[in-house]
Amino acid sequence: MKLDENLATIHAYLCADGYVIKNPKNSKYKYFHIGFRNTHLTLLKDFQDKFKKVFEIKPHLIEGQRCRIGSKEIYERLTKKFGSFYSWEWRMPKLNIELSKIWLRSYFDCEGWVTCQTHQNRMIGADCVNKIGIYQIKEALEKIKIKSKLKKRNTRNIFSLQIYGKENLVKFKENINFLHPAKNEKLNQIIKDFVEYKWDYPKEQEKLNNFIKKILKTKAKIKKDAGIVRIISKIEDNLVRLQKELYLRFNIESKVNKRINGIGTVYFELNINKQLQVRSLIDKNLINEIEIQKWKNR
Repeated sequence: MKLDENLATIHAYLCADGYVIKNPKNSKYKYFHIGFRNTHLTLLKDFQDKFKKVFEIKPHLIEGQRCRIGSKEIYERLTKKFGSFYSWEWRMPKLNIELSKIWLRSYFDCEGWVTCQTHQNRMIGADCVNKIGIYQIKEALEKIKIKSKLKKRNTRNIFSLQIYGKENLVKFKENINFLHPAKNEKLNQIIKDFVEYKWDYPKEQEKLNNFIKKILKTKAKIKKDAGIVRIISKIEDNLVRLQKELYLRFNIESKVNKRINGIGTVYFELNINKQLQVRSLIDKNLINEIEIQKWKNR
């Protein structure tokens, strides 16, 4: 049984959303079940097709639920080669770089999620109860130059892996990507969301005034717990100019600070933290309604 791209995909699917089980010793009934649980037809068909290529038999597909088959021979072949597939026990096999990318894609197709909060929180994540397995995934990502963070949940025995930063997300798309259509589309969205040019401030006063208002309406966010208004940019000059215009036009004081996120990416943040100043922004209708409600409900 050659560990090729078909078997690597099957293995990842089974580790993420599958099962390879047999009856307990004290059971009256003998069974050997292999199955892949998933609601997305694209992934179910991919599992079914690759299973057929490796084992020359097509598992039964129940649309929106799973692919499954009963076979003692296949059970023994899989467990002899890879060991256990239980959630806490599976291990990522030793793979070359190309097969590792295929394995990771199939795993993230099942367990991965994509978050896109524009200009704020853009990441790929995966949660896992298998500490050794998720650390192996982190190491496999590092081998293709994708940085990630891994932390244990405080309340549950779950480990969360997070990939963020434009460079890492682009590398994920180029090297791994998603077969899952919705996740693939969302990954495209978060990469596009990083596109940020130097702000072109108009010279004409009326246009400049409208431009400042548009920035505030679209980019200003309120930290609900503190009631602080902040605007983020990768380019410091964007915010330095905005700071100047806010004071000249609306008598709003602000501060511009340099920030560094968890993976070392530098960005800049304009903060308006005096409550009277924030109230002035609201009274002058310079912040969108959603952010105003956050401030009122804090």
